[in-house]
Amino acid sequence: MNVGFIGLGVMGRPMALRLASAGTPLVVWNRTPQRTAPLRAAGAQVAADPGEVFARTDVVLLMLADEAAVDTVLARGTPAFGTRVAGRTVVHMGTTSPEYSHALESDVRAAGGHYVEAPVSGSRVPAEQGQLVAMLAGDEEAVTAVRPLLAPLSRETFACGEVPGALLMKLSVNLFLITLVTGLTEAYHFAERQGLDRRLFLDVLDAGPMASPVSRMKAPKLHERDFTVQAAALDVLKNNRLIAESARRAGLASPLLDACHALFEETVARGYGDEDMVAVLRAIEARTTEGV
Repeated sequence: MNVGFIGLGVMGRPMALRLASAGTPLVVWNRTPQRTAPLRAAGAQVAADPGEVFARTDVVLLMLADEAAVDTVLARGTPAFGTRVAGRTVVHMGTTSPEYSHALESDVRAAGGHYVEAPVSGSRVPAEQGQLVAMLAGDEEAVTAVRPLLAPLSRETFACGEVPGALLMKLSVNLFLITLVTGLTEAYHFAERQGLDRRLFLDVLDAGPMASPVSRMKAPKLHERDFTVQAAALDVLKNNRLIAESARRAGLASPLLDACHALFEETVARGYGDEDMVAVLRAIEARTTEGV
């Protein structure tokens, strides 16, 4: 099975490299051509455009930033869309609204293709290590075919029923992640401003029942004020908005998420959207300084 991979960003490039290193016959494309160089070195074929990826492969994995990017790559709404997806399996791995994914599935199926939702839980480091958690939704035959392809990327995969079950699962997981990391960051800020030894605070936290793989990944970044990206604040804000919109459509309250939403909006507005999500610390610090 020849596999295409489109979208070599913070998450996409390490994921594609994992596939290439595992021996998956891979054809890749990225809007910024320079990002394909490590894939070429790893043995992947580099296509000239998205159409070539679809022409040369049976399954195409999309790890793209947003709905507009997915539509552009698929040529959705143009005659080329049917040519690209007919007889192929489109695997949507990015995070978009569940409603968008459901509509895209209908269009892909109508054009004679197969469709699988496959968002992943995890940031850049788990992607590099093949430790992502994948959630899959779609018709059973397509999910069964795609699942083994994701083995080099994931420590575990879960079937989540019909579309958009996987994206709703991803949004549920991300709600917990966003509130967890924001809570950790606020606790760190509280301890620091109370004059506590910051390293001692983190050691006490790590020894107790609140410790987790997330806290162990993010705590050193807070201590070192290391804002290099694992999961960008701008992407977290996008996820926050998607979850909030889904909650509103379902008539659900999301008070903790809404508080985080405001903080990440402030983080991005202050120019820190390209930094790691622990940069929410900057918004918390600003509120302290401004007496909010």
